[in-house]
Amino acid sequence: MAKDLSKTEWHGIPRTEIPWFPTINDDKCIGCQLCYVSCGREVFEFDDDRRKAVVERKYNCLVGCTTCATICPAGAIDFPPKDFIQKLEKEYKILKVVRETAQEKKTKKEYEEARAKAAELLNKVVTAVEFEVTGHFAERQIMAKFYNAIKDDPCDVIYISIETPSLKDCWKEQAPSYAKFRLVSTEYADITPYAEKIKQVLKDNNVVLVAERKTA
Repeated sequence: MAKDLSKTEWHGIPRTEIPWFPTINDDKCIGCQLCYVSCGREVFEFDDDRRKAVVERKYNCLVGCTTCATICPAGAIDFPPKDFIQKLEKEYKILKVVRETAQEKKTKKEYEEARAKAAELLNKVVTAVEFEVTGHFAERQIMAKFYNAIKDDPCDVIYISIETPSLKDCWKEQAPSYAKFRLVSTEYADITPYAEKIKQVLKDNNVVLVAERKTA
């Protein structure tokens, strides 16, 4: 079944509000099927009886793309003029949307890079300790206290996950959160003394240590 991209948006603009799609000059079309085969968005179909390409799903076309027209050996495919896109950008003020999207993309990339770095770090360490705890984690700023406790030590806290049943209840300290994280060595050092610092922070803040597992 062919894909239908007509309900998508282009930088916040409904696709069906943008008249950007190819048109085929039947007199020029030689029936080579290059557009039909090459378009990954399934804009085209091929009429076997007429031996001509047809634009079947025009709103599947990516706004600004002219690949099919570029590769057409007969020059049978046309698009709106180039300034159509520029006018569209100004009319809908999409540069603001693009900047926001770009920032989201950069943030996601930075997160993935940090996650990859953490995974690489985890593979290099000699020892690590995995903790499972429960208590008032966020409202007592436990992560900040962890950081202050080990900021000058050759270790790091990674793969942090916190499950909170209810924001309001947890913030009022009526319902505890559950957290899981790993303390890892960054210099092949014995992790034990740094693990004791973490446990002391937990103890000082009445966070219950549910489980502690040492891993290589």
